[in-house]
Amino acid sequence: MSARRRKSTTKGTEDEQPASPPSSRKGKHKSTGQEGAGGKRPFRSCEKARCPAKKPICFAGSERCAGDGYTSRWYHLSAGEHFCNECFDYYYRSHRDGYKLMSAWKREWSSYGKTEANLKMYMVDEVMPYWVQCTVSGCLKWRMLPNDVQLSRELIQKYCCGMVQVGKQSINNDACNQEEDHRVEQTNDENWLTLLMNPPLLKNSPAAPYLQEYYPDGVGLSATCKVATMGVRGGLSDEHSEDLHPYFQPFYQPEENGKALCVRPDVMEYDEVQEFPEFAREQQMYLGLRNLALALWNTNYKKVVTVEMCVEHLIVRGLVRIVCSRYLKVFLAFLTKKGLVNSGLMQNPHLIKDIIAENSKPDSVIIIGAGPSGLAAGRQLQNFGANVTMLESRNRIGGRIWDDKSLGVCVGKGAQIVNGCINNPIALMCEQAGIKMRKMHIRCDLVEEDGSVTDTTVDKRVDFHFNAMLDAIAEWRRDNENKLDDLSLAKKLQEMHETFIEETSLKFTAKEERLFQFHISNLEYACGCDLSKVSSLYWDQNENFAQFAGDHTLIEDGYMAVINKLGDGLDVRLNTAVKSIDYTGKDVIVQTDDGKTFKAQKVLVTVPLSILKRNLIGFKPALPTRKQEAINCLGAGIIEKIGLQFPSRFWSKKVIATDYFGHIPPAVDKRGMFSVFYDMTPPRSFENEHVLMTVVSGEAVQLVQSKTDQEVIDECLRCLRNMFPDEDVPNPTNFFVTHWHKDPHALMAYSYIGIGASGEAYEIIAESINNKVFFAGEATNRHFPQTVTGAYLSGIREAAKICT
Repeated sequence: MSARRRKSTTKGTEDEQPASPPSSRKGKHKSTGQEGAGGKRPFRSCEKARCPAKKPICFAGSERCAGDGYTSRWYHLSAGEHFCNECFDYYYRSHRDGYKLMSAWKREWSSYGKTEANLKMYMVDEVMPYWVQCTVSGCLKWRMLPNDVQLSRELIQKYCCGMVQVGKQSINNDACNQEEDHRVEQTNDENWLTLLMNPPLLKNSPAAPYLQEYYPDGVGLSATCKVATMGVRGGLSDEHSEDLHPYFQPFYQPEENGKALCVRPDVMEYDEVQEFPEFAREQQMYLGLRNLALALWNTNYKKVVTVEMCVEHLIVRGLVRIVCSRYLKVFLAFLTKKGLVNSGLMQNPHLIKDIIAENSKPDSVIIIGAGPSGLAAGRQLQNFGANVTMLESRNRIGGRIWDDKSLGVCVGKGAQIVNGCINNPIALMCEQAGIKMRKMHIRCDLVEEDGSVTDTTVDKRVDFHFNAMLDAIAEWRRDNENKLDDLSLAKKLQEMHETFIEETSLKFTAKEERLFQFHISNLEYACGCDLSKVSSLYWDQNENFAQFAGDHTLIEDGYMAVINKLGDGLDVRLNTAVKSIDYTGKDVIVQTDDGKTFKAQKVLVTVPLSILKRNLIGFKPALPTRKQEAINCLGAGIIEKIGLQFPSRFWSKKVIATDYFGHIPPAVDKRGMFSVFYDMTPPRSFENEHVLMTVVSGEAVQLVQSKTDQEVIDECLRCLRNMFPDEDVPNPTNFFVTHWHKDPHALMAYSYIGIGASGEAYEIIAESINNKVFFAGEATNRHFPQTVTGAYLSGIREAAKICT
C-alpha cells in the first residue's frame, strides 16, 4: 500500500492510512536513535513540525501498542499526545476488535455532528486519557488517569494523587511527592495550542440543554454528548428542562435575532474577538468555555460562577483540559466585567475580586449619583475590589426611581414597569431577591369621554394606519439617506397622514381622528416630549439594536425594592451635592456644595442629562467641545404622573381582565392629558386599596405645570366621570401629582433625540476623559435609552472601562 498522504484541507484531517514499512533507503525516515540488531530502529520522533516530542509515548494502549518503543509512524494529536501505527491498525482495520468500537462511535458522531468522524477525532473523544488536578493543598499537581477511568464532577472535586475512583483512596503523601509529568509544563508554552490537532469538545457541559438546536461540535460540545442531542433524540427531559428559566436565554437559537443580551453560541461576538484575537480563527475552545460559564450563571444566578466551579464541569480528554482550566480565568474575568455573569445583586467581593486581574483594579473611585447607573457601577467595582465612595445630592438613593406608598399600595412616581423580561437585568435582580413581578396583560381598552368603549375593529384599523405611517417615515429615511434635512417627527407624521388621505381618497371619521391623536399621545409618552421637538430621522435609532423581548411586568413592591438591595453595603454619602470636578492632576478632586473635598484615581459621573445641560457641575478643564455639543443636542424629556386612591373600584364593570385602559382625547388640545390609566390595585386587594395611576405627556405637561395639584386632580376627575357616566365616581381619598420638571436633582424624566441630533450623541456623552472621568446614565446608552435597564447597563459598562 502506498504511504503517500492525501492532501489535507482542514486542520486535524491528516492522512489516516497506515504507513508502509520503513524503507531501507537512507534518510527515508527521521530517526534520533541508532539502529539496533537486525537493522531495527529503537524509536522514532514525531514527524509533526515543531512538535517537541523526541520520543513519543502512545496513550491508546491496544493489545499490540508500541508504547514508547518503535513504530512505523506516530500520529500527532498535541505536543505530548500521540498514538502509534499499531493502535491505528487496531481501530481502523475491520478485522481488529477495536474496529467495532470505532464504527459504533462513528455512526453516533455522524448522526449528530457536522465535523468529520475520523479516527483522530475518535481518539480525542473516546480513547485519550483524562487529566485531573490534585485537590490536596500544597500539591495541586496534574495527573493522568488510566484510560479506562471516566472523569466525573465528583472525581474532580475530591481527587488526590493516586486516586482512580472516588472514595477508594485516601490522601497519599507519597503519591503527591511524585514528580509531575513533564508534559504538563509543556502546556505553558505559548505555542502549545498551535500544535493541537483537534479543538476541545466538552462532554456533559451545562450549556448542552440550551443548545439542542445546534450541531454540538459547532458550539464547543462533543457530538456524543447525550443532553446536547436530546432535541434530535426526542426532546429534553424534565430533569434538564426544569433548570431553564424562561426569562434567562443567554444564547440565540438558529435563525433567531433581535433579542438583547444574547450571544451566538457558534461564533464569537465582535468584542470577544477584540479581546481574544488569538481565538478568532479557531473559535471552538473559546466558545465551549464561554458557553459553559454562561450556562452555569443562567442556571444558578444566585451563586457566583468561579473558575473552580467551571473546572468541575470541564469534562474533556487530554492535556488540553489543563490549558482550558488556565484560560477559564481570563475568559471568566472578561464575562464578569461585561456583566454577563456574576452581576445583579451579587455581594461576594472575596470571590469575584479573585477573578479580576489585580493590575486592572483602581484603588479608589468616586461615583457621583446614586441612581440605577451609579449603584450598578458601585456594586460591580466594589465586587472587583475597588474602594468606592458614592456622593448623592438627595436624601435618598434611587434618583428618578421614587416609590410612593401613601395610597395604600406601591405606585412608582418614576419607573415601575419592566419592559421585556428576557435577559433583562432588572428581572434578574428581582429573581435573585425574590421580588415578585406581575405579568401585565397586553390588551388596552380605549374609552371615549362619552363613556363608550372603542370597537376593537376600529381600534386595530387606526393602530395599523398609525404604524404604517411610522413605517413610511422609516422608508423615506432609507430612500433619502445622507440627503435629508431633519424635520420634527410631528410634522413628518402629519405630512404622511395627509398624503395617505389624499392619495387614497379615504376619509377618517371624527372618532378615527381622535383615535389617531391617542396614538400620537402614546408616542409622546414613550419619547417623553411633544413630537414637534423630536427628530424624525433618529427618534427610534435604538430599534436598530436588539431590544428586550418577553413579558412586560409590574414590580408590585416597586423598583425601590430592587434599588435598596442593589445599594446594600455601598458607601453612599447622602445630601452631598457636587459642585466641581478637577481632573488636571494625577488624582481627580471633587468639591461639594458644603465645602468638602474628595479625591480618587477615577470619577464616574451619573447625574441626569439636565444637570449637565445646565452646567450645574463645573469641570476643570471644561468638558471637550464635542461632548458639550452632544449634551446640548439631546433633549431632556418630561412626563408627569398622577396617583389616585378611591374607596371603590368603579371602573371594574367596564374594564375587565386588563391592567390599564386608554383615554381617547376629545380634542387635539387635550392630547396627552391622562392618556393611559393603570390599575395599580393588587390582585387581592383590601378595602381602600383601589388605585389608578395616570400620565401626562407632550404639550399637556405645560398645562399641568401651570395648575395647582388640586386643579390637576379636578381635571382628572372630570375626565373619569365622563368616561364612566353610569358609575358614581367618588372623590379620591388620597392622591399625588409629580413635579419632575422642578425637581432640582432631576429637572427631567428621560432623554430624547431632538431635531438635528442623532444616536451618536449618546455614545459621545459616554466617552471617558483622559481615562479619569467617566459618564453613565440612561442618556449615555444608545441601545437602551430612557429606561432603568439602560441606566443600569451603562453603569456595568463603565465599571468594565474603569477596570480595563
